[in-house]
Amino acid sequence: MTKPTETPSPERSAVMRAVRGRDTTPELLVRRLLRSVAPGYRLHRKDIPGRPDVAYIGRRKAIFVHGCFWHGHDCARGARMPKANRPYWEAKIARNRARDAANLAALAERGWKALVVWECETKDEAALSERLLRFLAEAERV
Repeated sequence: MTKPTETPSPERSAVMRAVRGRDTTPELLVRRLLRSVAPGYRLHRKDIPGRPDVAYIGRRKAIFVHGCFWHGHDCARGARMPKANRPYWEAKIARNRARDAANLAALAERGWKALVVWECETKDEAALSERLLRFLAEAERV
């Protein structure tokens, strides 16, 4: 078993480098669904807390597409913890969750509404599309 202080193997480092932080398959699916009903969004805006995956500036709406494992979702994929270097991964995911909560709080302070779409939710496109439409319709009523 790898100790938390050991440097990862070159193979592990290569695998981790290959994990993308933007333009992931779930994110592309969400953008495809949004493009047909509500174009005009912006991507990865650095001037918005948390750098949301999708932002509607005028509506003050932000959409985050989270990977279940990386952000500690309570589904089967998110609850699965690697056996090797477990303390490292537990701490990393806890930091990610704390950062996500801080970003959502910062958005709320600025008067933004945020929606988190989990990777596992992208499997049911019809339900996801309905959820996105409801979230965007909220903006129209404000």
